Amino acid sequence: MNIDKKVLNFLVIITLSFATFWWTFFIFHTPFELDVALSVILIRMVSSFVIFSDYSLSWSKASQKTFLIKSFVYIAAFLIYMPIFYGKIKIAFFISELFLYLFAINFIMYMYYYLMNRSRVAKTKSVVIYGAGRAGIKLESEFANTQYRVKYFIDDDIIIQNRSIDSIQVISKEELKEKIGDSKFDLLVIAIPSAAQDRVKEIYSNLSKYFVHIQILPSLDEILEGGDFTTQLKNISVEDLLARYPKDLDRNKISSFIKDKTILITGAGGSIGSEISRQCERYGAKKLILLDHSEYNLYAIASEIQKVDTALVMQSVVNREFLEETFKKYRPQIVIHAAAYKHVPLVEANVQEAILNNVVGTKNVIEMSIKYGVKKFVMISTDKAVRPTNVMGTTKRICELYAQNAVSSENAVSLENADAVSSENSNSTDIVAVRFGNVLGSSGSVIPKFKSQIENGQNITVTHPDITRYFMLISEACELVLQAGAIGSGGELFILDMGEPIKIVDLAQKMIELSGRIDIKIEFTGLRPGEKLYEELLIDDSDAKTDYESIMVAKPTKYDIDKLNRDIEELLTCEDKLSKLKAIVPEFNHQPN
Repeated sequence: MNIDKKVLNFLVIITLSFATFWWTFFIFHTPFELDVALSVILIRMVSSFVIFSDYSLSWSKASQKTFLIKSFVYIAAFLIYMPIFYGKIKIAFFISELFLYLFAINFIMYMYYYLMNRSRVAKTKSVVIYGAGRAGIKLESEFANTQYRVKYFIDDDIIIQNRSIDSIQVISKEELKEKIGDSKFDLLVIAIPSAAQDRVKEIYSNLSKYFVHIQILPSLDEILEGGDFTTQLKNISVEDLLARYPKDLDRNKISSFIKDKTILITGAGGSIGSEISRQCERYGAKKLILLDHSEYNLYAIASEIQKVDTALVMQSVVNREFLEETFKKYRPQIVIHAAAYKHVPLVEANVQEAILNNVVGTKNVIEMSIKYGVKKFVMISTDKAVRPTNVMGTTKRICELYAQNAVSSENAVSLENADAVSSENSNSTDIVAVRFGNVLGSSGSVIPKFKSQIENGQNITVTHPDITRYFMLISEACELVLQAGAIGSGGELFILDMGEPIKIVDLAQKMIELSGRIDIKIEFTGLRPGEKLYEELLIDDSDAKTDYESIMVAKPTKYDIDKLNRDIEELLTCEDKLSKLKAIVPEFNHQPN
């Protein structure tokens, strides 16, 4: 039967007050004075019910604040009744009774809280929490009603080591290793939402062999989106070990660049394009024009974008006539060009189509951007454009050359319909390109491929034991792309700092370890057509710094735009396309086998 909170509070005050007064009178060897007790009870009633309404406090969800409020209510009552009886009864009597009453009321509340919240789940597994800060302590309380018993906290702060939290000892990594010995605990949770990638990697490297599973709390931004910590825990992944989390990410700069703008994104349904779309929504774009030739990809990203006005354009950048209709209709202020064929072996087998989509498509989008007065054009490039050994990288290098030279003080872009371009728009578009390496988890990259092979129980296939690649999280790369676009003034080729290159065989081994599949091996299959052992981000060492360490700018490469346009026309019609690619990009060293 449920009892009204007011009635319950009324009964508690009367019962405890009579009990504590009787006991205090007994201690002081003083006859029980009923009028004093009734007067104090009345004042406590007024304080509790009329002034503070503390009867509404939930005991089953009590916190430190709840106990403090309860104590404050009765201390306030004490300050009222104590002067009334001053001189009649000793002050020591009232102080003693007050402390006895506070102890009793808080003890009853705590026992009720404990009984209502005690775990009714059998503790069959062990968990260790790395991080004894607020996140770790909250996580420990949320494990109370799970099958996990928290064995230890680990913390690097020597000040709190060898202390305890809720009777759980706080120890160092070294102490944990000694206590575990040759055995294993079930779960380690890294409860440090602000931890840098290097620290997560160091913790994993030190302790992975002592635990069956390792999980991690997401970033603080993700935690604030809601939910109990235990529901937000995720298995530590290769992305967590490789993510860089650039410290000079300037979200204010990105916001001022994107907010209230009409933005056209080509290749909007691809890995990069879709994340760019999400970022533009997050940073307050006024309208997004999502352009992609894939019906499914366009549908998928459109279903995610809900908070901004969106136009869906199912179109190829190769179709210049249709593309112009899109620019004429929507008049974008910013264009982010992410549409491209990027899979090296497929491009090697389809050279004509790659040239048409990558080179001509980019040329079309740049020319339409200039013609219709787009303020900022940002092109996504790749590290494969540096000293390319494959057709894909070479086509992207031509796109970089076009972006760098399309508009300059010496040479305005040549358009097929030059008379249609207004003089006020012809030089108003800032055109920049942003070059970076592989993004973690993008379609067709090694990580989804390795994950699929592991899930299917297959051995992981790596082309060469020495092959290396740069990696960055998609979200990080896309935010830095927008940041580079914000600081670009036209003609720059920005290069994102990708950190140190990763050996693919080490990546494969780490993914096998994380999966726990000791039966899976690594097989070497040989380099694919056009594949490099390692990628580069710079053509030479003449890169310049920007205001941000994560973004550099390459030395510009001059190429007469009229000649480049003629070379592209010849490239489309000539028989020996590889030779023509070599003529445009002399550093192209084709490695088909």
